Amino acid sequence: MLASNVPETTQSTSEPPKGYKKFLAGIALVLVFFAGWQFGQSGRDIKIGNFKIFESNREDAPKEVDWNILWRTIELMEDRYVNDGIDLEKVLHGAVQGAVSALGDPYSVFLPPKEAQDFKNELSGNIDGIGAEIGIKHQRLTVIAPLDGSPALRAGLRGGDYIYKVDDQETTNLTVEEAVGKIRGPAGSQVKLTIFHVGDTKPVDVVITRARIEIKSVETEVRNVNGKKIGIIKLRRFGEDTTGGVRNAVSSFLVQGVNGVILDMRNNPGGFLDTAVDVAGFWIKDGETVLIQKFGDGSEDIFRAEGQGRLNGVSTVVLMNGGSASASEIVAGALKDHDLARLIGEKSFGKGSVQELIDLDGKAQLKLTIAKWLTPKGHDLNKEGLEPDIKVELSEEDFQNDRDPQMERALEELTR
Repeated sequence: MLASNVPETTQSTSEPPKGYKKFLAGIALVLVFFAGWQFGQSGRDIKIGNFKIFESNREDAPKEVDWNILWRTIELMEDRYVNDGIDLEKVLHGAVQGAVSALGDPYSVFLPPKEAQDFKNELSGNIDGIGAEIGIKHQRLTVIAPLDGSPALRAGLRGGDYIYKVDDQETTNLTVEEAVGKIRGPAGSQVKLTIFHVGDTKPVDVVITRARIEIKSVETEVRNVNGKKIGIIKLRRFGEDTTGGVRNAVSSFLVQGVNGVILDMRNNPGGFLDTAVDVAGFWIKDGETVLIQKFGDGSEDIFRAEGQGRLNGVSTVVLMNGGSASASEIVAGALKDHDLARLIGEKSFGKGSVQELIDLDGKAQLKLTIAKWLTPKGHDLNKEGLEPDIKVELSEEDFQNDRDPQMERALEELTR
């Protein structure tokens, strides 16, 4: 999830994913309770806030657990809570959030209407914030990737930094979405983050002025090095404009007769799954496997390249680091497994799962992890990430002095 505007790899649907009926039944029961609690067994249609609810029989509840504890708890809240005026919609959202959080999966979340709209804004590529992707890593709120030119990058945030506090509130018990909600804010306003930089033992306070973040997902250039032309594609995210941008870059490279290509996906936190498959298709031949998506019931979906593999046979290097996640890992893993690219840099983030966006009543959404990803040769991207073929670290001294040994090594590999 983002503190600015870059999406993680998602699919969107209004239909439940595989293996989801029981979970939906649990959420439905929460809604059913509110209907019965307010209006008895009248059978009428009922609304709580923006949520339309239909009366149902409690006997429909799954028998694995005793759902009466939920109903009894809310009845007691209504009857005995000391303060008047319980906000039923807030209680409803809290009940659903609790049900989803019980899965223990940091990427499965319930999004109330405001948060759901914020997420849609992220997918569009424009939002006010600090310009950083954040996530849960080793049970800690972690900077996955500051975006190039962003307030976060200018303030010195780097992939792997631990966000200890947001405006003096500890992040230990915050979900990613709650943290993003606190970090995000209007352009021109400020937020204070207490950060443990990678390798440091003492925290530092960093005050960041939020800004309007607008990102082009693709930037390209051609460099002449040792008499050879090297095309460079910098991918910041996998968005709606990415496939077209890469297609234009590939056409330009082929016209110019490049001798090699560098696909720079450092600090790329992900994006749309279909876009990742499209990008891989510029290297992988039509019909060959890009990704295996494995569901909890053991079934699999195979995603295959649909392009012409226009760069197939062109020497390619992929640059990655700890901020390379999700869709970035899909592409890097696919090119590696097909022996179409060497990976240079640092181990990737290890976010190898797919979240499905499911529309709920009242403009809310459920973002639910439904599957994990395997590379064409079966490497599990989730948690494991990808190890580089050639490890090259970017030190703090390199960072402070604008040196890029990872790019230098990539150029060396393609021009020697």
